[in-house]
Amino acid sequence: MLKRLLRKFHLALVIISCSTLAWGDDYEPVPGVDGKIISVGSDTLASLMTFWAEGFKQQYPNVNIQIQASGSSTAPPALTEGTANIGPMSRPLKPSEISYFVEKYGYEPTVLKVAIDAIAVFVNKQNALDGLSLKQLDSLFSVTRYCGYGQQIKRWRELNPESSSKGVIELYGRNSVSGTYGLFKQVALCNGDFKAEVNEQPGSAAVVQSVAYSKQAIGYAAFGYKTAGVRMLPLSIDKESYIHPTTQTIADGSYPLSRFLYLVVNKAPSTPLPRLEKEFIRYILSSQGQNIVKRVGYIPLSQKLIEQQVIEL
Repeated sequence: MLKRLLRKFHLALVIISCSTLAWGDDYEPVPGVDGKIISVGSDTLASLMTFWAEGFKQQYPNVNIQIQASGSSTAPPALTEGTANIGPMSRPLKPSEISYFVEKYGYEPTVLKVAIDAIAVFVNKQNALDGLSLKQLDSLFSVTRYCGYGQQIKRWRELNPESSSKGVIELYGRNSVSGTYGLFKQVALCNGDFKAEVNEQPGSAAVVQSVAYSKQAIGYAAFGYKTAGVRMLPLSIDKESYIHPTTQTIADGSYPLSRFLYLVVNKAPSTPLPRLEKEFIRYILSSQGQNIVKRVGYIPLSQKLIEQQVIEL
């Protein structure tokens, strides 16, 4: 079951990331761009959205951009109700979210890939654990253990008998409105249920901060939020070799918790986006926008994927 989930999850990612590594053409501003962008959605994309907004406003000083980053699950209803015109998400849309949108507009929302990311598993920098299998990760965070590990893991000694830590493992993760929460549940927990002991945090930065504070802690959060106080654990599938989360392994899909990051917009079929939204997305997919992706710690899209998406705008 675990390998089947991973194969399905990574197929599109591997195909797209195997194309050329160049990304984006230079952005050229156009006249007549003003107005307000309201972005509601993912916390994982909060830093990217902030830097993209700053760069875009340098091109268009009269544009007003407001960013609310409460979690991916807040994006679809905001777009459907018209309280936002951009919806950042760190997971794909659910069928129920698409249906709700279609009931109101008669067509599906448009989903654009804007960067490649991963969910990383963080421990305190003083924790010497070599790595984890996905089955062990499931046993740590899940009460159901659908991935197949035989017993609950509660103490560090159960993972490493030579560990100097004798304490109970402290678990940290995202809250249920987060796309990071949903994807971790799907892939790392084989769609199982989280333990009640998982301390849910409102953002990835809070997860990493909690892990940096406690030697007993482990948590999952977006790859781009690593700090000096934590280590990212390599992961393995079954008994295979550990795979470290690096730019290369995330881009080629070999790291098992790789993912795309998305923007969702309301675009009617055969109708171009309003100029403001179109130019903002063109900026994000330009060399300037994708260089921000790289600078913040995520992975830019391939030129091929960028070109495919720009045509659809």
